Amino acid sequence: MPVDGSDPPPSERLRPPGLGLLLAEARGIFEFNASLLLSPLLMRAPRGDGHPVLTLPGFLASDLSMAPMRRYLSELGYDSYAWRMGRNTGGISRMRAALRDRLAEIYAATSRKVSLVGWSLGGVYARDLALQAPEMVRYVVTLGSPFANDVRATNATRLYEALSGEAVEDNSELRQAIAGDLPVPTTSIYSRSDGIVNWRTCLLRPSATAENIEVHLASHVGLGVNPAALWAVADRLAQGEGQFRQFDRSGPFAIAYAPPENAQS
Repeated sequence: MPVDGSDPPPSERLRPPGLGLLLAEARGIFEFNASLLLSPLLMRAPRGDGHPVLTLPGFLASDLSMAPMRRYLSELGYDSYAWRMGRNTGGISRMRAALRDRLAEIYAATSRKVSLVGWSLGGVYARDLALQAPEMVRYVVTLGSPFANDVRATNATRLYEALSGEAVEDNSELRQAIAGDLPVPTTSIYSRSDGIVNWRTCLLRPSATAENIEVHLASHVGLGVNPAALWAVADRLAQGEGQFRQFDRSGPFAIAYAPPENAQS
C-alpha cells in the first residue's frame, strides 16, 4: 500500500486494530516509566530556541495528558502552552474557531510563529490549524493521529461520533484537506502496534517538508510519553524556522525507529 495519503479503494477498507493490540495498550504506563528512567539521556536532545509550542490532547484527554510533554519541552528551552479547553470530547468542525482563537492568542503574546504538537485527535486539530492559519504556524508534529486513508479505522470512532455529535464522514472537503499536504513542515509519528487507530491512517505523503517516523512497539496511549517519541519531537522542533531536514534515526534511540522505507505495508 503506497504512502500517499489517499483513500484506499472500497474493497480495501481498513479495519481498527484487533482486540490483542487494544488490550496491550496497558503498556503505556511502562513507556512513561521508561521516560522517567531515561530522562538524563532525553535531556541531551537538541535545545530549543524559545519559540512557542502549543500542545493539543487526544480524544477524551485533557491538558494533564500533555503535561509531561510540556515539561520536557520547557526544560529544553521551548515556551510551551496548554490548550486550556478542558477534556477533549471531539468535534473537528465545532472546535475550529476556539482553536484558532487560542493559536492567535499565543501568536499575539509572543510575536512568534507557534509549533503545534497534537496527540491523536489533537494532531488532526493541529493539521487543520496549519491549514487555517499558516502565517501563525511554524511546525506540526502529530502523534498517532488518524487523518489519512480510512479514518473510520479506529476503536474510538463510534464514541467520538456519539460525544461530538459529528460523523467522521461529515464535511468530506475539510477531511480531504486535512489529509493532504500542509503549507508548513510536518512530521507524523506513529506505531504499527497502536491499539486504538490503524497505523495506516497516520501516514502522510512524504515530501521535501513532510515525513513519517515509525516508533517500534509504542502504544497509542503511551506515544506522547514514549522516550523515543519524545526525542523525535524535540529533534524536529529544534530545526530553524522555515527549515526542514529528514529525521536522523542514528541517535540514542536508533533501535526504536523503523527506517523510512518501512512506512509501507
